Amino acid sequence: MKLLIVVAALIAAAHASVSADEAALVQSTWNQVRTNEVDILYAIFSAYPDIQARFPAFVGQDLSTLRGTAPFALHASRIVSLISQYVGLLGNDANLPAIQTIFNEMGQTHYNRGVTAQQFAEFRTAFINYLSSQVSWGDNVAQAWNDAFDQVYAIVLSRY
Repeated sequence: MKLLIVVAALIAAAHASVSADEAALVQSTWNQVRTNEVDILYAIFSAYPDIQARFPAFVGQDLSTLRGTAPFALHASRIVSLISQYVGLLGNDANLPAIQTIFNEMGQTHYNRGVTAQQFAEFRTAFINYLSSQVSWGDNVAQAWNDAFDQVYAIVLSRY
């Protein structure tokens, strides 16, 4: 029964959108950190080394040393670019099909690579912890980002 409730909640969230006010908060705070690609990925890997271990090019490498490398910066840039693309689409319900397409593909790719739902949850936690330490953060900003993540994760985690 609990599984059915979770599935129903995920389906409902997939069809919900982030409000215009929430989108503005997400966009405003994101614009303050979006150029900190390396710092964002470093914070995620620092908090959850199991996520770093999902990347064959980064397995077993010292994170402090890895932080200064071109491959690390390139992958950080890819992650930030995807988030930037999503944040740019927020606030307009006409963009929901594009969001669905982007994150269906990303979810399938990560699922095929063995990324777990738990690792997605860890990514979210580490990302929010980083973001909340860098920008003016209140309950309204937290709710906006949680709603934005809920929308994405309803799509990404639909295959789990």
